[in-house]
Amino acid sequence: MGSPTGLPIARTVYVMQGICDDLAAEHAALDAVVADLSEGQWHDATPAAGWDVADCITHLWFFDERARMALDPATAADFVVDARRLMAASSEGRDLSMEAGRALSPAGLLAAWRAERADLLALARVSDPSARIPWYGPAMAARSFITARLMETWAHGQDIRDAFGLEPAVSLRLKHVAHIGVRARPFAYANNRRELPAEGIRVELTAPDGSQWAWGDEGLANVVSGPAIDFCLMVTQRRHVSDTDLSVVGPLAADWIGIAQAFAGPPGPGRRPGEFAHPG
Repeated sequence: MGSPTGLPIARTVYVMQGICDDLAAEHAALDAVVADLSEGQWHDATPAAGWDVADCITHLWFFDERARMALDPATAADFVVDARRLMAASSEGRDLSMEAGRALSPAGLLAAWRAERADLLALARVSDPSARIPWYGPAMAARSFITARLMETWAHGQDIRDAFGLEPAVSLRLKHVAHIGVRARPFAYANNRRELPAEGIRVELTAPDGSQWAWGDEGLANVVSGPAIDFCLMVTQRRHVSDTDLSVVGPLAADWIGIAQAFAGPPGPGRRPGEFAHPG
């Protein structure tokens, strides 16, 4: 018997466990950056306008908690109510996701994030990978939902790394981030109230181990190619495309790259050209 995805159920569950392992590894990589910070360093500014390091961890803690609520059938309805409250407050200029974290000490915030992410992973490991999970944008399959948490952890971790002048976290886990970025092309157009072009785009990336990752049919006229790390930085809006070594060929590819967005929420300004000059 197969799953709704067409994959055998055992294979789907295996994939879900691998995603959870990768999310745990991404948590650990970021934890290693913040674990020994001084209290003053927790309040260092990041490239995310108005956010310091503590705010980035607060954001992850808050939405890991909401992800746990959404993933648990017993609290999914509560999540929907809470999401409406959050979005209503946002329309009035209040960011409820920041308030609880800003009331905690750095040590308290770190402990809260560690506990919440552990609870989320424990629940994810026993969840139906194909279950549809409500979120702030379209509902997602649970396996995609957890992949999105990895992408968020990596992206906000990049803001923290940038605050301290650290190199990006580069691993084979970037394939999850790149995959979401490619798959989110229709969302980027809808989010900008624009019609998605009918023609597809080929994405060809060089992985950290030198292997090749590709999406889209061979022979397409519009192609984005280059280092996987540069694509992930661009599609999470942590680097302007001009500060990367990406090759963008064709008008549709250039059009998409101008609005590419791997994360839920309204279109963001991203980073300015030249803000992070690419070493290459």
